[in-house]
This record gives sequence, structure tokens and C-alpha cells, in this order.
Amino acid sequence: MMFNILQVATVLLVTLALVPALAHALELPGKLRLDKTAYFMVQPIYYPGFTFAGLGEPGGLIATAVLLWLTPRGTVGFWLTFVALLGLIAMHAVYWVVTHPVNKFWLQQENLSGLGSGFFSFGANRSGSSAEARPRTALRDRWEYSHVARAGFASVSLIALLIAVSDGS
Repeated sequence: MMFNILQVATVLLVTLALVPALAHALELPGKLRLDKTAYFMVQPIYYPGFTFAGLGEPGGLIATAVLLWLTPRGTVGFWLTFVALLGLIAMHAVYWVVTHPVNKFWLQQENLSGLGSGFFSFGANRSGSSAEARPRTALRDRWEYSHVARAGFASVSLIALLIAVSDGS
């Protein structure tokens, strides 16, 4: 019974991890139609909402790792959960390597407080971010397409988990 509860909780957390990345990916066509001024004006609106929405990502990663550890080795469920874990690791890697430095650039003029202040100060110094050296359209493309990649990795993870849970092994 506890294993089933863990499976459901893991699926819910991974779904919460997928939602923000998918929302960003789905708005891509509309945002690419914005002129430069409008685009850069709307970029800071994601803070603080998406900061809190991102709590599903570490929870999903941890729950998937625990689920993998508790799933019998060599079963279909084990390998599907392993695939889900790899997808979540890739999703996080894309965030920290590609997305996070650009987020810090977009928010450098914002008055951040609380959780967001600590989160967005993590990593390289905000004033010395390597993102500043890039043209703003390159930053836009980097940010937008990183979310498409993240949504893809999270989708693979969620689908693998759903199949693993429905497989019953």
C-alpha cells in the first residue's frame, strides 16, 4: 500500500515539474511574435510565481529516486522508473546550465526578496554573469528553447512513470 502511495505521489510531483516547463514551451510561438521591447518588458513577470511552481522539480527528482530504489530490480517498472529519473536529471541539468544564468540576467533589475532572492543569487555573481555578454536575442532564444527541452525531458519522465505505475511490477 505504501509503495502505491509513493507511486501516486511521484507521478503528481513529476506532473508539477512538467507544468511550468510545458507552460513556457506552449507560449513560445506567441512570445516570438513580440517585438524586442515588449519581450524584454514581459520577461520579469514570471517571478515570483514560477519560483514557487518549481518546487515540484526537486520533489519529483527525489521521489523518483526513492521509487527507483524501492522498485524490484530487473522489472519493466524498474527500467521505466530509471528512464524517468534520467529525464528528470536532464531537465535539471538544462535548467542549471542553460536557463538559470539567463533568469538571473532577466531579474538583475528586480527587487528580489525571500526565497527568490536566495534562489536567483545561486551560482555566478549576478553582475558578472556570462549571460550579459550575449546579445539579448541570443538570450531570448536560449531561454525559450531551454524550456522546450525541459518540457520534453519532463514529458518523457512522466510518460515512463505512468507506464511503470500501470504495469504493476
